[in-house]
Amino acid sequence: MQKTCNIMGVNIAVTNMDKTAACIRENLEAWRGEYICVSNVHTTVTAYGDASYRDIQNGAVMALPDGGPLSSFSRSQGFPEAERVTGPDLMRELLTQSGERKWRHYFYGSTPETLELLREKVEQRYPGAQIAGMMSPPFRELSPEEDAEIVRQINEANPDFVWVGLGAPKQERWMAAHRGRVHALMIGVGAAFDYEAGNIQRAPVWMQKHNLEWLYRLMQDPKRLLKRYFSTNVRFLLWTWKEKLTGRNRAK
Repeated sequence: MQKTCNIMGVNIAVTNMDKTAACIRENLEAWRGEYICVSNVHTTVTAYGDASYRDIQNGAVMALPDGGPLSSFSRSQGFPEAERVTGPDLMRELLTQSGERKWRHYFYGSTPETLELLREKVEQRYPGAQIAGMMSPPFRELSPEEDAEIVRQINEANPDFVWVGLGAPKQERWMAAHRGRVHALMIGVGAAFDYEAGNIQRAPVWMQKHNLEWLYRLMQDPKRLLKRYFSTNVRFLLWTWKEKLTGRNRAK
């Protein structure tokens, strides 16, 4: 049975990259039509205040700790094996394994320009990884007919994985709405398309290890991220402080 740590109402998987990749390999056929959430502080705080979004997170076959603070909190709660599993790293890991396993990948989200760059990078870096298809959906609400056509095209391409890069919370809502309709394992990976395409640079490894990747991203895009990070990070810090205080009081 998969271990989880409840953080702000979201059941975050206690795992690491090797365990996650092995779990996906073992369950890939059984998980067709299901989805995986890659959770961070922003999505977790959002879920804390939105019951429907929290249900979506907890309805995933896994909610992975993309954000370093999530795995750090899990370790503080008695799960020393908890490690961070980021969306970009997971996508790279499964693409790397695809040559041997003949996995087919569908990329849904972002812009046509980014998808074209992504195609070039995948073909260069991951020999044998098969691109089943790519689609940049309109930045508006789709009609039922348009949505049905998209599902038809994805399923006709026969992918093993559908990587969803719509940003949170849109990508998680999309995956939940298409649970059982899309015949592949859906994984929401946020900005992973931009990272792999080279549009955005990953933080240095030392910043990633010290839970400072958010600061690096903030420096790259302060106008869009400042308000979000300030709001969600402060709420998360206050919640974890209260939880740890409550735990110490119980232990007395």
